[in-house]
Amino acid sequence: MEVDPRSSKLSQLVELVKAISESPECRNVFKKMYGNLVRRVKLLSPLFEELRDSDEALDEEEMKGFESLRVALDSTKELLMSVNRESKLYQVFHRDNIANKFHEMTEKIEVALGEIPYDKFAISDEVREQIELVHAQFRRAKEKTETLDPQLDMDIAMVEKEDDPDPAILKRLSEKLHLRTINDLKRESAAFHGLVSVSEGDPGDSFKQMSSFLKKLMDYVLSENPENDTSEGDKGLIRHRSPVIPDDFRCPISLELMKDPVIVSTGQTYERSCIQKWLEAGHKTCPKTQQTLAHTALTPNYVLKSLIGLWCESNGVELPKRQGNCGTKKSGSSSVLDCDKVAIASLLEKLANGNPEQQRAAAGELRLLAKRNADNRVCIAEAGAIPLLVELLSSTDPRTQEHAVTALLNLSINDINKGTIVKTGAISDIVDVLKNGSMEARENAAATLFSLSVIDENKVAIGAAGAIPALIKLLCEGTPRGKKDAATAIFNLSIYQGNKARAVRAGIITPLMRLLKDAGGGMVDEALAILAILASHQEGKMAIGQAEPIPVLVEVIRTGSPRNRENAAAILWSICTGDMQQLKLARELGAEEALKELSENGTDRAKRKAGNILELLQRIEADN
Repeated sequence: MEVDPRSSKLSQLVELVKAISESPECRNVFKKMYGNLVRRVKLLSPLFEELRDSDEALDEEEMKGFESLRVALDSTKELLMSVNRESKLYQVFHRDNIANKFHEMTEKIEVALGEIPYDKFAISDEVREQIELVHAQFRRAKEKTETLDPQLDMDIAMVEKEDDPDPAILKRLSEKLHLRTINDLKRESAAFHGLVSVSEGDPGDSFKQMSSFLKKLMDYVLSENPENDTSEGDKGLIRHRSPVIPDDFRCPISLELMKDPVIVSTGQTYERSCIQKWLEAGHKTCPKTQQTLAHTALTPNYVLKSLIGLWCESNGVELPKRQGNCGTKKSGSSSVLDCDKVAIASLLEKLANGNPEQQRAAAGELRLLAKRNADNRVCIAEAGAIPLLVELLSSTDPRTQEHAVTALLNLSINDINKGTIVKTGAISDIVDVLKNGSMEARENAAATLFSLSVIDENKVAIGAAGAIPALIKLLCEGTPRGKKDAATAIFNLSIYQGNKARAVRAGIITPLMRLLKDAGGGMVDEALAILAILASHQEGKMAIGQAEPIPVLVEVIRTGSPRNRENAAAILWSICTGDMQQLKLARELGAEEALKELSENGTDRAKRKAGNILELLQRIEADN
């Protein structure tokens, strides 16, 4: 029986729309983009169903249009499947590329719809109106790129930067990425480490970044609820049986429980010392699969290491100190001990009594040790390093000064060390480095002041020590990283009311407005956040009002990211309250329409602020 091309094409489209409509819920950072695309495609179904069930003929051009749409929908289905199937962390680290793919699919569907003359088809008025509406939605979506959560970008940057990130940030990321339980992380680990086997050559720094990020997330989930996937009955069984080591936790070479699992290019995991000995013997293949290794780089499997630690804790098994069957580690290994007190004591002796070169080298080594792990930070501080490092902040050697301030930055991650650094009288010396040091030293001094300012009483001391003018100078002339460090420190310090006035009097409004107007400079988010907090102070409100902010604020409310629109509305509300001229100018620039849209679709705070400003605008109308 001959297949009717028209009926076949329309049936394909019906099935594609059905498959896309039945896509599982998206549980990652693309939830909004994913949902919008599925919702719009779903609304196309009545057109194809009505045409399929009618006898209306389709000419060659109309068939070409439907074929273009079929290709676009097929690509859309593949994108949606990949977004749900792939590693969530991989997607986060490649979020811009994936967001571009969503926009590309939207554009393809809109173009294909434009090739179909649905206004000529003998379809019901209801279906025609619906398709016209859907086409208009795709057209608007094509012209306006959807933005990702800016808070997500800031949280990811903080987790990458800090060895011990703030648990509140990790909690937000755990929720946004839907990586809340051990089982979630096991599935993510499988998806993530599957990337190694398909990568060509060395996975590179990007993979290592993701792996380190996943370990921090894993550590957080385990610390919050270490046995959240184990029932009470299972726990009782665990305590009363001899533990059997899971095969996945054994090294394929030694068959012993792994302490330091690493991944090779084929995606297989081995104990580090065992696979190193294999490679040193001249082997070029994977011991388990016998595949030729594309490279010999070893990538730490942090997730598996954390899972092994959890299993050991649950089963009362002590994690092995070293793998004896595969040879001992070389003495030059960088991870012989979590905290080598003898080595630290030797470095402190050089700090105290060494010549300038020895002091520089010792400060550099302490900087690295303090960055490596939490145990080192405790050991270094307890050994008495902080006063010696504070003394070196006054060194005339730029490199020594850089090492000293960065070592203090790394040590300050520990809250007890924050107190010790402040009690040693370091704040004035750190501010001096911020004013007069090399660019790297100034940037790290800014980051150190931010770290110390987490404790409220330190905000007062740092502001009183003259840090704010120096931070503003770095905000103006620093590298992109330096500007970010300065902005973060200024924002945190300005939570204290007295520092708001200091910042305004030091002239911060002018550079903030310049950064706000420079959309390509990468500092719009930070500028708006600081302006929003300063606008709550009378002097800040007046200074911002004098800087002619209304045009750029209205534009941000119209086109900015959700968080930026919220902050722009907060600033606008502050400067328009009690100032009729500013309010009239906002109305003349079209603020009312943008605020109405924000009051419907913004964040909760943005809706409140937009509603407050709209009330002020309505009063003007009533007065007129």
